[in-house]
Amino acid sequence: MNLITSTIGQGLLWGILALGLYLSFRILNFPDMTVEGTFPFGAAVCVSAIVHGVNPWLATLLSFGAGMITGAVTGLLYTKGKIPVLLAGILTMTGVYSVNLRILGKANVGLLNNKTLLNMGLLQNLPTNFPTIFLGLAFAICIVFLLALFLNTDLGQAFIATGDNENMSRSLGINTDNMKILGLMVSNGLIGLAGGLLAQNGGYADVNMGIGTMVIGLAAIIIGEVVYGNLSLTARLVAVVVGSILYRLVLLLVLQLGFSTNDFKLISSIILAICMMLPLFQEKFHIRKLIKKGVERP
Repeated sequence: MNLITSTIGQGLLWGILALGLYLSFRILNFPDMTVEGTFPFGAAVCVSAIVHGVNPWLATLLSFGAGMITGAVTGLLYTKGKIPVLLAGILTMTGVYSVNLRILGKANVGLLNNKTLLNMGLLQNLPTNFPTIFLGLAFAICIVFLLALFLNTDLGQAFIATGDNENMSRSLGINTDNMKILGLMVSNGLIGLAGGLLAQNGGYADVNMGIGTMVIGLAAIIIGEVVYGNLSLTARLVAVVVGSILYRLVLLLVLQLGFSTNDFKLISSIILAICMMLPLFQEKFHIRKLIKKGVERP
């Protein structure tokens, strides 16, 4: 039972990262490679702040701000510096590695005997792993609500239009460069926030903890899309978080089958590849139609 509750809590926290990726990859249509630098940057800022006596709530907010900075840098490199999209993200990701070392002072810093969001207030009285579930659920609900609210404003619609058709958006008077910078800032802000929360949950920050995070986020997005199919925009945001939980449960199942944690990255890549091929299988073998007929059959 503890393994399942821990997995659900982890899935909710990773779902925040997946929501950030969804904004850039799906809505903005921007393949942002900054992710693997932003995630440990948010964790490093959060952990360093807590170790130096900063309130965990403020430290968590700082991790969001740190992510926004990396997003802004990537956006400016691409829109103003005219650097190719993939290279802009890689440059930022590479540079942030050194910044993380400066912030932490070494490769790894722990939070032993420090107050975090998970061991203060009412959360410290909850059963094992339930503080993670409660915190992850609270953040996920708030973020989904705020994103849905934002995307239904005029500014949010301009943001969506930029991802759908940049040339048309520009002809309508939308400053697409500003939309991209804004989108990358919000997207990376959420990824930095996820880094800060997961660092508090894990009890440490490491400069290499961002490796593979893009695969995890994309897997959550694709699993959510494949499982639920066509949905409204708000429902898609919820599906991304659910997809993150399902992805963690699949990894738990794989571990229970006897695989080593050293195989995590390989397994993650295989799961992502399978999920990306599922729409092809569905179309080729009419899987959805067969399922529907089976449900409707008396």
